[in-house]
Amino acid sequence: MDTSNLTSLPEDTLEDNEQRAPQQPRPLSAFDSRPDRPPTQTSSQKYSALDWKGFFDQEEDIRIPDSDDVFHVYTAGTEGPVVFCLHGGGYSGLSFALSASKIKEKARVVAMDLRGHGKSTTENENDLSVETMCNDVLAVVKAIYGDSPPAIVLVGHSMGGSVAVHIAAKRALSSLAGLVVVDVVEGTALASLIHMQKILSSRVHHFSSIEKAIEWSVRGGSLRNIESARVSVPTTLKYDDSKKCYIYRARLEETEQYWKSWYEGLSEKFLSCPVPKLLLLAGTDRLDRALTIGQMQGKFQMVVVRHTGHAIQEDVPDEFATLVTNFISRNRIGPRGVEIPGLRRPSQTNP
Repeated sequence: MDTSNLTSLPEDTLEDNEQRAPQQPRPLSAFDSRPDRPPTQTSSQKYSALDWKGFFDQEEDIRIPDSDDVFHVYTAGTEGPVVFCLHGGGYSGLSFALSASKIKEKARVVAMDLRGHGKSTTENENDLSVETMCNDVLAVVKAIYGDSPPAIVLVGHSMGGSVAVHIAAKRALSSLAGLVVVDVVEGTALASLIHMQKILSSRVHHFSSIEKAIEWSVRGGSLRNIESARVSVPTTLKYDDSKKCYIYRARLEETEQYWKSWYEGLSEKFLSCPVPKLLLLAGTDRLDRALTIGQMQGKFQMVVVRHTGHAIQEDVPDEFATLVTNFISRNRIGPRGVEIPGLRRPSQTNP
């Protein structure tokens, strides 16, 4: 074979061809392969505020006639009885935001900012006497529904639970069809009052941003659900121009004179309420003697919710919503009151 006409291939061409040739994958050990890490969130992103519109349908200011009081309410749902929610001391109506987004599938929800809390404004912000707060709730119900309110299930957490019990015990709400009290019992509540000022004074009082306040509420243990904290915490704060920081909206430490009246005699009042009753507790140790006897006698339904803190509706909102809707279903509470099987009701127009 004549090789005189064959020229040698330049070395750089060989190198180029080698570089362009597909690389054979090298066998890897299972331990050599690591999944890609998800992008990390900054603290400000993780604890950023969430808008209420993702959970409630509307917000509204309810002006009370013959006064300067204006109460802020959040509403959701269009059918069924009204689940009227009352928050605890230092919280706001948005404490029920995540649970409302589930309850509204089967009932209407109204959550109000009580006096001295959230976006409500009143002539005397520090008057948190149980009598005044009861009158506030009744005035809001009347302003919304007039003289013919639909069936209402009062749901109250902590301080709001006391208000709900007092309203129910006085039979002040003609359309009341059910009562749900969240983690408040007379005995343990009264016993904890001697420590309340110390608890309030030991918490962080100033925050450079809303995100820092949300982060503190979760890391400090008062709330265990980050998503709920991102919705509810912002309305518990207000900006102080003089201090250039955020502080708490409710001045609970200035209302000590009313604390005892919230809880004295609460167990007997709860047992005397003439409607179906549900008591949700974060621990069995919270039951006092009167409630223990009443529960054994079947005077109310009790559920102990595990793995949650004091704010059950925030920490486990899906479970809370299920408990409330099951309570409504079990007691046959319809949009106009208690539904009795076989009894045909006259048609009425929903408000």
